[in-house]
Amino acid sequence: MTPAADGTAGRIGDLEHRRARAVATAAPRRQGALGARERIERLLDVGSFAETGGFVRARAVGDGAQRPYGDGVVTGYGTVDGRPVCVFAQDSTVFGGSMGEAFGEKTVALMELALKTGCPVVGLNDSGGARIQEGVNSLALYAELVRRNVKASGVIPQISVVLGPCAGGAAYSPAITDFTVMVDGASHMFVTGPDVIEAVTGERTTAEELGGARTSNSVNGNAHFLAADEGDALDTVRDLLSYLPANNLERPPEYAPGSVADGAPLDGIVPDRLGQAYDMRDILHAVVDDGELLHVQELFAPNIICALARVEGASVGVVANQPLRFAGVLDIDASEKAARFVRFCDAFGIPLLTFADVPGYLSGVRQERGGIIRRGAKLLYAYAEATVPKVTVVVRKAYGGGYAVMGSKHLGADLNLAWPTARIAVMGAEGAVGVLHRRQLAAAADPEALRADLVAAYESTHGTPYPAAERGYVDDVIAPRDTRAHVSRALRALRGKRAPMPERRHGNIPL
Repeated sequence: MTPAADGTAGRIGDLEHRRARAVATAAPRRQGALGARERIERLLDVGSFAETGGFVRARAVGDGAQRPYGDGVVTGYGTVDGRPVCVFAQDSTVFGGSMGEAFGEKTVALMELALKTGCPVVGLNDSGGARIQEGVNSLALYAELVRRNVKASGVIPQISVVLGPCAGGAAYSPAITDFTVMVDGASHMFVTGPDVIEAVTGERTTAEELGGARTSNSVNGNAHFLAADEGDALDTVRDLLSYLPANNLERPPEYAPGSVADGAPLDGIVPDRLGQAYDMRDILHAVVDDGELLHVQELFAPNIICALARVEGASVGVVANQPLRFAGVLDIDASEKAARFVRFCDAFGIPLLTFADVPGYLSGVRQERGGIIRRGAKLLYAYAEATVPKVTVVVRKAYGGGYAVMGSKHLGADLNLAWPTARIAVMGAEGAVGVLHRRQLAAAADPEALRADLVAAYESTHGTPYPAAERGYVDDVIAPRDTRAHVSRALRALRGKRAPMPERRHGNIPL
């Protein structure tokens, strides 16, 4: 075919032929799975996708015969609910979705486009890892991609969706992004697969046990959302994006205020007996718009709740102890889960709303040996570092270090409220009496009666929110039924908050 003979019509025909070859893909290898382009179309608004790098071809290896268009990844941009987003989808039908040089360069170029335009980037991962036949070129592009992930961190939201295997070096890019979504029974993410582990260590396991979606969501915390199927995973991404700004210089999107639940039942939600549990979610549902919470890492460290929600149509990040699980205590996993969520919200200008009912940090040999001091300090660091509006409600117990870390004034919270059921103290009454009056109790004729009197006296003074309120550590003691109204007013008042920080390269969080 020559330009002189065929003219413009021939050139257009050649273009259409090449494009047809470029978009042609084989059927997905797993039953029920969508193809790479189908996944993008399912994620984005209808007709909004514009592809980039569609005519890029795989580098020549060996005899050079295998040079498919696209090189196993589809990249481009479009919209979700009318808002711009960049997206890439790995195609497992081309070289098993493995990353080659051209594949990596396309993905890196998309990341740079997202940074330049200030829009979120969503990665749909389904890859066998590095392309062995391309050697170090593949490894180099993994490192280049991670460098772009780090460059984009805190600048644009980054969301990873694992829709198949994600192994070896491929797993580290999702680990750096802000959120990871996995599909139950279909997604697997690990550094080393079961066969290699057995060969090296003798340990026998399965891909599902090692890095399946449930393991990653509930055991190791590598993932943030568990989806029932691919459609549910992509819907989760669309829902998540609705809470997030396009970048760190924009405000999160705002919507018409949602419905508000009747707050009257909150007056009786906290049991009279301190040892009795209740569900913190019942309080949260009564405070946020439409009672809706998008839980983050819901199955991991369930003793603390991290969720995105809205109050008067504006996004908030909710952090709350969950008394139903381990009395809401802070352990290693809960501290790290909440710390990363707090830092994400701070990076993207999302106000923090904290509900405290915490007995303190978990004690025990296992926690101490596991690094509860260093790892528990991450949450202290995150709250103290955060400059977004911070509103805290103390619901019941707030003891010891737990009081300090859960959004206290001393870590920079702007407005702190407490219910009359709040107990703010170094420790609970029983423990305090045992320490303070040990000799008196040992010498008493009726130690149990004396203990009961001392506990009651301690509860009437230290076991209330009023000593903290007298010192200004609590701005107001409110009726539970009025929580929504007070929280709404506080967030409104703080919309224009400015909190300049000292000039520095960055802090040194205890990793």
